[in-house]
Order: sequence, then structure tokens, then C-alpha cells
Amino acid sequence: MNPNSIRPDFPILDQTIHGKFPLVYLDNAASTQRPTAVIEAMSTCYRRDYANVHRGIHELSERSSALYESARQTLADFVGVNDPTEIIFTSGTTAALNLVAHSWSAAHLREGDEILLTILEHHSNIVPWQQAATRHGARVLFSPLRDDGSFDLEAWKSSFTSKTKIVSFAAVSNVMGYRLPLEAMIEFAKSRGAVVCLDAAQSVPHEITNFVELGVDFAAFSGHKMLGPSGVGVLFGRRELLESIPPFLGGGSMISQVTTSGFEPGELPAKFEAGTPPIVEAIGLAAAADYLNQIGLNEIARHEKQLGHQARELLGKIPGVKFLNNSKESTSGIVSFHVPGVSAQDIAFLLDRKGIAVRAGHHCTMPLHEFLKIPASLRASFYLYNTAEEVETFATRLDEIVRRLAA
Repeated sequence: MNPNSIRPDFPILDQTIHGKFPLVYLDNAASTQRPTAVIEAMSTCYRRDYANVHRGIHELSERSSALYESARQTLADFVGVNDPTEIIFTSGTTAALNLVAHSWSAAHLREGDEILLTILEHHSNIVPWQQAATRHGARVLFSPLRDDGSFDLEAWKSSFTSKTKIVSFAAVSNVMGYRLPLEAMIEFAKSRGAVVCLDAAQSVPHEITNFVELGVDFAAFSGHKMLGPSGVGVLFGRRELLESIPPFLGGGSMISQVTTSGFEPGELPAKFEAGTPPIVEAIGLAAAADYLNQIGLNEIARHEKQLGHQARELLGKIPGVKFLNNSKESTSGIVSFHVPGVSAQDIAFLLDRKGIAVRAGHHCTMPLHEFLKIPASLRASFYLYNTAEEVETFATRLDEIVRRLAA
């Protein structure tokens, strides 16, 4: 894959920062940029087809409804789901995980039950479960890592008890950058009778994913991390589970009947799509999925890993740089590090002055940083449009900054 042939599809990349330096955008784990195909798909709908869906018998409503449901089918195909009604459009991964934590817990969680997470989790996969545990008198447990930062599968397995009712974990850590042993974890959890919820925000945009073959019960991902718009995401849920839990939100679209004495929820997927849904955003997300399929997710994954390995090799030569993940596991396009005694925010600020966008802070993983005994870290994350030359530029300027600040 040649990223230079792709970059013209992303108009935002063609600019200078602070009027001096070409933009080097390395904050893709937080949010990606959008190709013209996505922008045009959304713009065309607004210019020609937009109306509210499923509510009108006029031409524009019929067009929008068809485009919206076509987007659902596209996303179902993208993640290997045969039944598109198992695809629920949400505002993002956070909303999807909150839906599961609220509605599944309301139907199935009881006092004394346990929810098993990993210490790697994003706050979006921690706080909703803590809230659910508080509501129902349950407990949230966290499995640790090994000393080198690698995932400890045996420690995770040993955290199971007869009270473990659900496990929720990220497919790929947004900080450590490695893929968890999903297949082994899912198989073990199922053998213990636990429900499996997958945070796929950092995996679906970067590798071929089939939720049905994986055997997960729920899975969530976001549009803005896969070249799509913000404000839209997907929850996959097995039909029998979605039918067994109450709606998360109430209002228009999610009902079949309302009387003064109560209501009956609608059929899937409407049951979980209260109000006006993210119509144009879903259409844009489908265009993003089509774009990724056209490039090829295997090619994208290979390119990202090459950039990740290149970055680790170059950054490893900079005095003082310490990687958060020191294991031998293959890494993705996420490289996180810190420089003891030097502020991560200061480094990120100075990199920005040279045109390089990285992330500094706890990356919504405060428990992980507490476990690692560091206050903050820096994260460079690569995607299909990044180049080897950009990695070299990043490493060179980081070296200059670290030497300056450590002097």
C-alpha cells in the first residue's frame, strides 16, 4: 500500500501548522481524518435527500430511509453480521457501552454478581460498569498486566468466580497498542457462562472483524475512529440478548404503541434507536466502511505495523524515552511512551509547534496509568495515510525536544 497515493483523498492533511510546518497528524487513536468520499456522501444527502427517516410517506423521507437502512446493511456486512437488525446505531462507542451496561444490567445483574474488566480499559468501558454495579449491588473486578506491560491471560482467567456474570474488554488497547487474545478469552468466558462485551473501537478500523465468528454477545465501535463522522457508532448485540433487555432511552421511534398506562417497545433495531437517529452520520459511516474495504484492511494493518515498528526502533534510540509496552508482542500502529522527569504535555506542546500532532495525558485510562505508576504518557498513533517520512520527522523532532528539555 502506498500512502502517498491515498493522501490526496484527505484534504485536511494538505496544510501547514502555525504557518511554518506541514501537518504530521499522529493522533489517529483519538480520531481519524475523513476522505473526500465520506464528506461527499454526507454533503450529497444534505443537498439532495435529507428528511427524517421512517416517518414520512413523501419522496425525501423514503430516500433518506433507504440510505439509512442501506448504511445499516453495509455496517453489518463490514463486521460479519448476518442479521442487520442486530446493528444498532448509537452516538459512538461510549453510548453503545452505556446502553449495554444499563439495559443488560437492569435485566440480568443481581446483588453480589461480578463484572470482570481489565486494567487496560478506556473509561468508557469502566465507568458505565461502575455505575451499574452501584445500582445493583454488584462488584467490578480488574485483572492486572505482567511487569513488562503485556497482557496476563492466566491472571485474567484466575479472576473468574462463580459470580462472574459479564466480561467486558477492549480488543486492542488504546494505550498499549497490542491486540488481546480475543479468541482464547471469549472461549474461556463462554465456558464459564459469562456474557462477553467487546470494545472494538481500536480494532474494527484496523483489521478484518467478524463478530459472529468471534462469538461475542455485544460489541461496540465508533465512526470517527474509522474515517467516518463523529456522533455515530455501532452496537452489535445478539438478537436474543437484545430482545431480553429493556430499551435504554424512551421517546419517538423506539415504540410500537403508547397509551396513558404504558408503552410497548418497537421491534429491533428501532427498540434502541429513540428519537431522530444520526441519519447523515450513518450514511457517512457506510461510505467510510466502503472506502476501507476498497483499500483493504489487511493492507492497512500491515502498513500500520510497519510504521509502528519503525517508530519504536527510532524512538528507542532517544535517551530517556521509555515505552509503556515492553513486551515482545506484535504492536499495532499505536506507540505510547514517557520520558521520566519531563512533562508529557510540554513535549506534546513543543511537537505541535513543529507541526506534529500527538496525544499527551492519560488517554482516558487513569487506572492503567496508576497501575504503571506514571502520571501521563505520550501516544503516537498511525493510520493508512501516514508515511515513513512522517515517522522519521516525528522521531527527529522528538529527539531534539527531549534533549532540550532534559538538559
